[in-house]
Amino acid sequence: MINSLSGRFLILTVIFVMLAEIFIFVPSVARFREDYLLARLERAQIASLALEADDMISPALESELLKNAEIYNVVLRRDEIRQLMLSSPIPSPITATYDMRDPSGMTLIMDAMRTLTDTEERVIRVIGNPVREGGLLIEVTMDEMPLRAAMLAYGRNILILSAFISIVTASLLFLAVRVLLVRPIQGVVDHMQNYARAPEDARQIITPTAGVKELRDAETALQSMQTQLTGALKQKERLAQLGGAVAKVSHDLRNILTSAQLFTDRIEGSDDPLVKRMAPKLVNSITRAVNLCETTLAFGRVDEPAPALARVNLAQIVGDVIDSERLASGDHPLSFAEDVPASMVLRADGEQLFRVLFNLVRNARQAIIATGRPGEIALSATEDDHSWQITVTDTGPGLPQKAQEHLFQPFQGGVRKGGSGLGLVIAADLIRGHGGRLELQRTDESGTTFMIQLPKADLALMPAAQ
Repeated sequence: MINSLSGRFLILTVIFVMLAEIFIFVPSVARFREDYLLARLERAQIASLALEADDMISPALESELLKNAEIYNVVLRRDEIRQLMLSSPIPSPITATYDMRDPSGMTLIMDAMRTLTDTEERVIRVIGNPVREGGLLIEVTMDEMPLRAAMLAYGRNILILSAFISIVTASLLFLAVRVLLVRPIQGVVDHMQNYARAPEDARQIITPTAGVKELRDAETALQSMQTQLTGALKQKERLAQLGGAVAKVSHDLRNILTSAQLFTDRIEGSDDPLVKRMAPKLVNSITRAVNLCETTLAFGRVDEPAPALARVNLAQIVGDVIDSERLASGDHPLSFAEDVPASMVLRADGEQLFRVLFNLVRNARQAIIATGRPGEIALSATEDDHSWQITVTDTGPGLPQKAQEHLFQPFQGGVRKGGSGLGLVIAADLIRGHGGRLELQRTDESGTTFMIQLPKADLALMPAAQ
């Protein structure tokens, strides 16, 4: 109970209400003391009127008048003449004098606190203004203990009333907090617990119902997070299933391609000039397909395998990519341009670099062919003291905004209808494995440019944006 939100709110409410009542208590007691003393002055003035009405009153009557007024004597000043109107023996010397004619608030409070804290019997003098212009000044002497007792009784009543008010107020606030805050928060917690037991079940996603704006905002944020998480879990499950299927297909396809590779070995012995020219490219393509099937299994388990770095001729790799894509473009009016120094040698994994360039050029070819217009794909390469730069530029329609936002995310950055979006993801992973980066330099209606940057040193470059 104490550790709950409503329990702590109840305790804090009682404390705060009591503090507020204490701040009210001090000036209230001071005001009560002022009224008490003024009332004694008024009684004393009334008692003195009896003497004015009859100059010769008996000592017994005088004593009765002083007893009723709860004072020892009365001094009334009229026309600058100070007269002792009523008097009786004073049991002890006067220890303090209080002027009630125009006291400040702080003076009243300090005098009241002094009265409450002083437990000794004291006789005090009180000075004030007579009521109804009955003179210039009235002065009485009185015992302070009855005043202190009345103040204590009054303060006790205030404290009891304050405690009652604080309990009632705290109870009402407790119920309000339970209804307006605790129950909605508990509902959100219950939703979170139910969702945690079955996050794949979309029925467990919370529906915002709170009337309090802050709680409704929290529910809306939780709904958005749960929706995204449920989608991610479903996508993860689909990816796991797809990975298993791809692994099985890759295993069987590898066996088929291995058999095809044996046949191409015999084709290489043909005397036909065309066969002799095309056979090496066919052998290279089948070899790359076999390697791709073997590495697909590794991709499904973790990341792409680490590149086997070696000295490779970039112009030869670019030539193989262009020859393959030129054949795939068929009769479409698509041209290829190459600006790669024949002597440029890179430190890279040749097979992985081929896959990267092949994915980029293939995406460019498919984008241009989809428009039905002529186009061009250009590959160029430069180098400096720190890195090699390879640029792939096309004259296609450019990437749509959605594809740009999810460019390197699997199954989200695809451009073609039915495309998986894996090509750029695989290419980016392969380049990161080399310590380099793949980035989109430009894309608009006039075309798209990707740049690959591979470091010459062993230190990796800054990672590309994911």
